[in-house]
This record gives sequence, C-alpha cells and structure tokens, in this order.
Amino acid sequence: MAITINKDTQLCMSLSGRPGNFGTRFHNYLYEQLQLNYIYKAFTTDNIQAAVAGVRALGIRGCAVSMPFKEACIEFLDELDPSAKAIDSVNTIVNTAGHLKAYNTDYIAVSRLLASHAVPTDTVFALRGSGGMAKAVAFALRDAGFRQGFIVARNEAAGLRLADACGYEWMADTRDLKVDMLVNVTPIGMAGGPEAEELAFQQDLVGAAHTVFDVVAIPSETPLIKLGRQLHKRVITGAEVIAIQALEQFVLYTGVRPEAELVERAAAFARG
Repeated sequence: MAITINKDTQLCMSLSGRPGNFGTRFHNYLYEQLQLNYIYKAFTTDNIQAAVAGVRALGIRGCAVSMPFKEACIEFLDELDPSAKAIDSVNTIVNTAGHLKAYNTDYIAVSRLLASHAVPTDTVFALRGSGGMAKAVAFALRDAGFRQGFIVARNEAAGLRLADACGYEWMADTRDLKVDMLVNVTPIGMAGGPEAEELAFQQDLVGAAHTVFDVVAIPSETPLIKLGRQLHKRVITGAEVIAIQALEQFVLYTGVRPEAELVERAAAFARG
C-alpha cells in the first residue's frame, strides 16, 4: 500500500555531487513495506553550508552525505558520533529537534564486511584513494587489526595524512606493489563516469592478490570485481557496502530495524 503524504510526513534526503537512485529506492521501498510516514529524495548542491542549514531549518529528519561533502559539512554540524569523529568524515546526519548529529555508517559497513568475509588480519593491502570514503575504509582496516598496508594516492598531502593517521605507508602509484588485498576507493569503474570501463588496479596485481574489494556500488559488477571473479579471488563489492550503510541510516532515521529478508528485497529493488 502506497504511503499518503501529509503534513506529518517526515522527509529524509541525500546530498551528493552525483546523485544516484539506490538510496531513494531503498528507503522508500522500506517505508512503504513497513507503512512508515516517511519519504526520501536525493539532491545535489553547490552550497553545502546552505544545504545543511536547510536540513536544520526545515526539520528534515535525516540526510545521507556523499562525495564531495563528507568532510566539508562537518563545520556546520552540532555533534559527531564516534564513528564520524574518529575519522573526520560524515555520511549521515540525523536531525533531532534542530540538533544535527553526524555518523559514519560506511565505517560500520566496511568493518562488518571484513569480518563476514573472514579476511585475515595479517593481509597486506593496497588502498587506492584518499577522500572521505577512503578514510572510512582505512580506519575500519586499522581498527580491525590490519597492520600492513599502503595508501595509494596521487594527492601526496592527503595520502600522507591518511597513511600517517592509520600507521600505513603512502605511495603515489601502484608500481612495484605486490599485496594480498586490493581496495578501490576511487570513482574508477563507476557507471556514468569517465573511467567507467577502466580497472582500478593492473591485471597482474589482481592476479597476485587473494582478495579484491571495490567500494564502487554502481554497477555492482565493476571491471575490477568482474576480473576478480574471473580469477577466482575473494571479492567484496560496493553493492554490499551500500546496502549495509543504507540500512544503518534507515535505523538511525526511523528507529526501526527491518528483518533481514526485507532488507535483501529492498536492496534488490534498489539495484533494479
């Protein structure tokens, strides 16, 4: 049964440089199935300060935050949950009577996936990227007990900061790398982007690794993930990350935790 929008309907939203449909479809599917008086809409902005002020002023219950706003929004918020404060990166804002508290459910999702896929903590990894999502992944790896790793980033300042914060090494490129796990936290392989058909790591590096992890969620089968499957590697996909982080956002916004089967249906609907 469709939800009838009225004056009491709670609005949740997302802010992204390149809005997609996954969150909108995922959240609205669950609202309808659970008969919750909520609605979800994706937005972009060129004024993050005004956008966050709008969340507060209009009583918008929740706001998902994606690139390039995960760090830029912090100065306009009231409180950071430990999941966001530890890494200075936000992907979720919850508005409670005008008080804006930030979380990072990407960190939660990555931590769970490393455990559920049973990736050994003595794995040596290379993480490509140095932005807000890269922070969530790197700190999740550090906190899970991964001690040996490389942050591969063309931006030397950002790469060094992230590597130093987590106790890893920085590299400008992937030359001379030989590692057990490859982690892509860049837009390489993202549908609709200029590098949609490209591999985030060279084929020989994929062949030498035992685990391939790509946080790009759309498509769920990126060129890197496809190659990893072809070479019979353990793969962790962005589709898994986005479903877990979206679920945790849903719980923060509504206070309701749906059953696992319903969440799977919502994720499948969102990907469709």
